[in-house]
Amino acid sequence: MLLNHVIGMYTHPKEECRNVDKRHDTFFYAFSHIAIIALIPTIVAYYSSAYTGWSMGSGNLIKLSEGTALTMAAAMYFGLVAGVVSLAVVIHKLAHAFESSTSFAQSLELAAYTATPLFMVGFAGLYTELWVVMAALLVGLSYSVYLLFSGVPVLMQLPKEKGFIYSSSVVTCGLVLMVILMTGAVLLWGITTGPIFAS
Repeated sequence: MLLNHVIGMYTHPKEECRNVDKRHDTFFYAFSHIAIIALIPTIVAYYSSAYTGWSMGSGNLIKLSEGTALTMAAAMYFGLVAGVVSLAVVIHKLAHAFESSTSFAQSLELAAYTATPLFMVGFAGLYTELWVVMAALLVGLSYSVYLLFSGVPVLMQLPKEKGFIYSSSVVTCGLVLMVILMTGAVLLWGITTGPIFAS
């Protein structure tokens, strides 16, 4: 299962990418990795929003009602999973443009590994200071980009020269996807009743 490779991706990513390339997992395993790892930021966001509250500077802690926090967490979970699957679609479409004959399952593997550090940042939400979460997010994003650049030549079977351009294209598309998801979340939040804060 893909979760077996997570430690290797953090300790020796290039070697672990070769191990993954030797035994490609199925679409089900790649998707199950995303489904499980996306639970980390979702559960932490629910707990932090409903029970511990968020500190936005020197003001009081801000807490959401349990119902609002649960709705937000559910939407966040489906948004995260949809975002990674969308990234896999982009990776797969770009692969054909760069003359790589990889399967969609391989593209999903790459997307899952690339997204894992960002999802692990969810643990930082247990310390409900915005600057801590933003600093952790920056570190997670940097490592995700590193994993992408390390994994592309191996998993997508591209030479290093093409791999760099391909990875840069994926990063650009990934950032656009992130903006689309964030905009969609804000619009959805505005269309619905909005947050209900705990008293």
